[in-house]
Amino acid sequence: MDAVTLSRAIKARQVSCRETMTAYLTQIERLNPKVNAIVSLQDGDALLKQAEERDRQLARGQYLGWMHGMPHAVKDLAATAGIRTTYGSPLFKDYVPKHDEIYVERIKGQGAIVIGKTNVPEFGMGSNSYNQVFGITRNAYDQSRIAGGSSGGAGVALALRLVPVADGSDMMGSLRNPAAFNNVFGFRPSAGCVPSGPSKELFLGDLATNGPMGRTVTDLAMLLSIQAGHDPRSPLSIQQDPARFAEPLKRDFRDTRIGWLGDFNGYLPMEEGVLELCRGSLNAFEAIGCKVEDAELNFAPQRLWQAWLTLRHSLAAGEAEAFPDPKLRALMKPELLWEIDSGKNISARELYKASVERSAWYQAICELFKRYDYLVLPTAQVFPFDASVHWPKSIAGKAMDTYHRWMEVVIPASLAGCPAMSVPAGFNAEGLPMGVQIIGKREADLAVLQLAYAYEQETQWVRRVPPALLKV
Repeated sequence: MDAVTLSRAIKARQVSCRETMTAYLTQIERLNPKVNAIVSLQDGDALLKQAEERDRQLARGQYLGWMHGMPHAVKDLAATAGIRTTYGSPLFKDYVPKHDEIYVERIKGQGAIVIGKTNVPEFGMGSNSYNQVFGITRNAYDQSRIAGGSSGGAGVALALRLVPVADGSDMMGSLRNPAAFNNVFGFRPSAGCVPSGPSKELFLGDLATNGPMGRTVTDLAMLLSIQAGHDPRSPLSIQQDPARFAEPLKRDFRDTRIGWLGDFNGYLPMEEGVLELCRGSLNAFEAIGCKVEDAELNFAPQRLWQAWLTLRHSLAAGEAEAFPDPKLRALMKPELLWEIDSGKNISARELYKASVERSAWYQAICELFKRYDYLVLPTAQVFPFDASVHWPKSIAGKAMDTYHRWMEVVIPASLAGCPAMSVPAGFNAEGLPMGVQIIGKREADLAVLQLAYAYEQETQWVRRVPPALLKV
């Protein structure tokens, strides 16, 4: 069942919460050892007892909400009270928080049963979900390939039906990249749509945001309706009614204007087949009535990259103050140390300049949205690559000078704080998935969900091409 159907069946008591938990634990036992998507899995007997309590609540007429009795695994970057939260780092391999992140509180409040966590790269750094604590998460479609990241465990767990819906977070494509690599939907909401924290720093971290993933756009939107909404502990969270995401998503898209950004006029190197496959997905947008044309970025992408590096370095260096012991450096992966060390040398003037550049880009994308209703471009620059490789050193003959340069295609939406959905674009000749990003105007989250829904009805990639592991 998709998550919406499952939720209705539980509420109507057509299936019990215990039956649901048993089915998902059986699926996890069967498939998770092949992919390593779910980590810190909780004791099965204890989970079944929680499910039985959910059944008793229903019998008493006590329905907690849309996720009543549904198993859920939380991304291992989010705090979960009483359940180990490692951030994918040996520094926190035994850390058990006493509190929940805000959106985890909301998921629990809707009746979900947290069964464990989903795997991530160390501190979410990089779009390849491997770490020294749990190892690597493997792709749902080809276990010799990477799952993407940093919500890699979430994407794979979702694709293999180990969870009904999945949560994640996105700074540099972390909800979008694993969705593309595992043929599901991943949504980075507008900055402030989903509150962050509680945290000791409340204002500088809006480059990243929490958000939902789903096998259908409707499932994803329902999870967003739970995650979203203002919280006073998150001062930059948006004062909007999240119930709008639970409403029907069908809409007429005749004469809707879409700008195709492609590879930024040749600036971004892309693996052979990526651009062609993603361009082919434009036919589906045209089939639902959209008018698609090539669009110019009208902003030097080199400026975006340099601003991005400065802002990301600065945040990494600031967060590293929590680890003053120099002996801890030996436990961190080299890419993380590079981010921290680079950030220590950034001056206040450089940080301000990067913010000015980011502001200029926001103004530029607002100009683009005067001509187009949406922007579309590939979700990644390469197909899922060999799981033994931490990151590609070159693409199409162009050297990658950082561990994350191969995901440069995702930073325009992140820097602008705009909503961006990765929707499946199909598969290459090797059977590897890819996605395209739909970017909307800031705070036009519902509009992005509506276009993604219409695209899904036209293409149905998730239903048409399930992972082979599901058939074993």
